[in-house]
Parts: sequence; structure tokens; C-alpha cells
Amino acid sequence: MASSKDTTTLTVARRDTDGSRAVRRLRREGLVPGVVYGGDGDNLPFQVDDRTLRHALAAGGAVIELTLAGEATPVVVKDEQRHPVNNRIMHVDLLRVRLDKPIQAVTLLDLVGAEESPGVKEGGILDQVTHELNIEALPTAIPDSIPHDVSGMEMNDTLTLAAVTIPEGVTLLDDPEETTIATLSPPRVEEEPEEIEEETELIGEDGEPIEAPEGEGEGEDDAGGDAGSGDDGE
Repeated sequence: MASSKDTTTLTVARRDTDGSRAVRRLRREGLVPGVVYGGDGDNLPFQVDDRTLRHALAAGGAVIELTLAGEATPVVVKDEQRHPVNNRIMHVDLLRVRLDKPIQAVTLLDLVGAEESPGVKEGGILDQVTHELNIEALPTAIPDSIPHDVSGMEMNDTLTLAAVTIPEGVTLLDDPEETTIATLSPPRVEEEPEEIEEETELIGEDGEPIEAPEGEGEGEDDAGGDAGSGDDGE
């Protein structure tokens, strides 16, 4: 049995049959609808105070000791639906688990020491390609995150999952050699736009460039010349 350090307790109440109107009423009252399923039991809908649920989820640890109708059972969070604007939990799915049987889960990959890496100090850009890892472990052994030190990354380095130390009792389901977790690239250099000389054009009403009438300017010179000739003839 997991110790109190490994589990968080959460007491919920049975919920009547689903219905959009009933669900909206629950949410207006500050309650979150949910369902627990899996294991040897039936699917049981429940409701829980929003603040109580948030505190339980923030307490850390994958396993939650759920108390429903006086019966306690270990569960893990299978899915959360959150409001797209305020991030409030709209619905939660809990899965019954056995503490002596491994389950598959997703955990976060936490890259640390980026500011100390030689490549970043030289102005390089560290890009974390993989943020979540698929793992298998006993419910009480599932870590909230797996840290990895990247303080030794040089410019143009590419890091794969094979370099990450996995906690004891945790099995990776992703391919360590084929999964890229981070790259460190040189800073991007922005090219200055080339200066383009543009000729000034006359634009017509339709937006198309128009050419000057043939003889414009030359006719003026000719007229001037003819006038001069007339003067000479007088």
C-alpha cells in the first residue's frame, strides 16, 4: 500500500444521471462533474468541489486515494477537460488502478541548466523538441517529471532520449535512439533587404503606368525653331 507521501486523498459525492442542464447547474454551484471507471467496478459518476479538486491535483503524486460512498480506492487522473479561457476544470476522468500492477502514463521532460550551456552562452538557441514522455511504471512510481541537465550542450548539438537517465522502476515506451529531445542551433541572422532603385512612373486612373505622349518636349523645341526661322525671314 502506498504511503501518505505517495498519495493524495479526495472525497467526492455520487452524481445523478448526466444531462447538460444538470451539469451546467453543478458548475454554477462551484462543482466539477466527473466519472471513475476501470478495474472491477462499474462506471460511477461523481461531483466534487472545484477548489477541493484543484488542491488534490496540485498536491503532486500520480495516485489519488478516492473516497466515494464510504469506499476508498486508488485512482489516477486519466483525462481533464478545461475551459479554454479561464483554464477552469470542466470535467475529470479517474481510472481505478492496482498499486501492484504497472500502468502506462505520460510524464513531463524537464530540461535544466540551459543558461549554463556553452552553446547558449555563445548566443545559440536551445529548442526543446520533446516535452512529454510515454512511460510505464507502478502507479506509485510515476514521476511528475523527469529532469535532464543540458548545461553541457555545445553549438549544433542534437540530444536524443538515450542521454536521459530514467528513474528506477520506470520503463520508457518511446524509442530512445530515434526520439530527439533538444537541439542547439546558431542564432538566426536576418538578412538586410536589398535596396531596389525604382523609376518614377506616371499612373493612370486604372492604376496602370502610362507613357508620355510621343513628341512631347521635342515638339516644343521644333516650335521654337520654326519661330526663329520666321523671324529670320522677315
